[in-house]
Amino acid sequence: MKKLIIALIVIIVLIFAYNQYKEYQRFHPDNFNYKSSENIDLEYYNQDVVYSYFEAVQALNGFANMQWNVNEINVKSPEDDDESTTFVVNEYRKKLAKVKYYEAKLEASKQLKEEGLTNDLIKLKLEGNSTKPDSSAIFKSKIKSMYAANPKVRLGEKSAFIYEVQKLLVKKGFDLELDGVYHTITRNAIIEFETKHNLFPDGNLDVMTLDALLD
Repeated sequence: MKKLIIALIVIIVLIFAYNQYKEYQRFHPDNFNYKSSENIDLEYYNQDVVYSYFEAVQALNGFANMQWNVNEINVKSPEDDDESTTFVVNEYRKKLAKVKYYEAKLEASKQLKEEGLTNDLIKLKLEGNSTKPDSSAIFKSKIKSMYAANPKVRLGEKSAFIYEVQKLLVKKGFDLELDGVYHTITRNAIIEFETKHNLFPDGNLDVMTLDALLD
């Protein structure tokens, strides 16, 4: 008899726990919220798109949670196919499509920046401009990106950026060994180049010197 009572108590506790879990699930559904992508360009050339993306994600999650809490409709995995459920699910899909539209733009932009393109070139590419960015523009963009990553070049330093600078100096008529090392001879070539182009002749690679080399 005692064992029977204990078994009944356990069953009652389990039923109560299950009901509590269902109630919790009603207001805290698992995996309901759409998580914004971590692979998006937050410095996209059009910040309105970034704002619209996060606004669309918030609207999507708000809609999904409201339908679950108020109407007990799981927009991701609906249990019914009645007219009202179908309508709600279609609305959710429309909102999701809007999120995916903005997300695709921002993810594509981040990928292009990893390839060395700037916001201006990305704008041309993503907006379908008939004028295709030429290879020289892309090259200049990549060199500037390399400079931005390490603007302070020190004597004796070796890098791919210095190698590219040496190539630019050779194209300008300087006799240099292409080894990627910032030797005194490379520094002196930059000083001479700066002097010829009416720039401050300090041998430092700054924005103005780099622009003149890329011209």
